[in-house]
Amino acid sequence: MAQEFQINSSSIESKINQLLPSQGGYGAGIDFSASTMVIPVVDLTTTAEGSSLRQDLQESLSFDVTSNEIANATTTVISTTGFFKCFAQSGAINAGGSGTQEIRITDGSTSKVLFDFQVNPTGGVGQEFVEFVVCVGSGQSIVCQSGATTQPIRFVSRQIATIQGNLVNPTALQT
Repeated sequence: MAQEFQINSSSIESKINQLLPSQGGYGAGIDFSASTMVIPVVDLTTTAEGSSLRQDLQESLSFDVTSNEIANATTTVISTTGFFKCFAQSGAINAGGSGTQEIRITDGSTSKVLFDFQVNPTGGVGQEFVEFVVCVGSGQSIVCQSGATTQPIRFVSRQIATIQGNLVNPTALQT
């Protein structure tokens, strides 16, 4: 048989009021109770958010990807706010000498290097691959720079969430 316990805790009450604002202020002075009875919990969060996809499926690539190849140029590859799943591959084709291959986040006046690919100065063929998720805020953008035509960067991205955190499903699932 289950046992009931009274819980008198202002910190628990504050947390419930924070997590459940519609309950805040109602029933002040009422104690919370706990029970030793096992009650199953069904998590409907993803369905309530409008997505019933597993995270790995929600982040999948589809026809809505943006793909760029940057060679001997500096190109803005993302200028929209939100969260993006990104893939980048740098290459060097008989690239004697050195060149710059970078992926940066910038606010227009200051840039921060996210990835700096190393090019083999003795030549030959080489490549590096990175996969990451990036948050692009208001006024920010993602820039790729390649210092030579023989040192291209292939950059592919897809928005997976808005800046508010609302999930963006692949286009094949959007109605």
